[in-house]
Amino acid sequence: MTRRQSIYVDGFGHKNPVPAACRLGNIVTSGIIYGLDPATGRPAPTLDEQCALMFAHIRAVMAAAGGSTDDIVKLTIWMADRSQREAVNREWLAMFPDPARRPARQAMAAELDGGKLVQCDILAVLPA
Repeated sequence: MTRRQSIYVDGFGHKNPVPAACRLGNIVTSGIIYGLDPATGRPAPTLDEQCALMFAHIRAVMAAAGGSTDDIVKLTIWMADRSQREAVNREWLAMFPDPARRPARQAMAAELDGGKLVQCDILAVLPA
């Protein structure tokens, strides 16, 4: 029996041969999740749209892994312009409205390619 399970999500994927996430036991970690527009296969044109799509993809990845966003323990975000965190914060607060139940978060500046303005990865621990 294989302990490691690759997680794939319809409408969101990588060009390289890697899954959206991997589950090993009750631990889930993602690859890069970004604001891919499923209709075009490209990043959405604005930061607000990319953030909305990125957080929607987070929900889809967690559901495909057998969990929910309640299981996320850390979200790492890379941004082309960290001063624009308000777009991220709107989606963050919608996903995690209770300040007593938010995961850890780290935001870093990065040089992103292909029209990406923001991307993230997640670490989650599912209930045993």
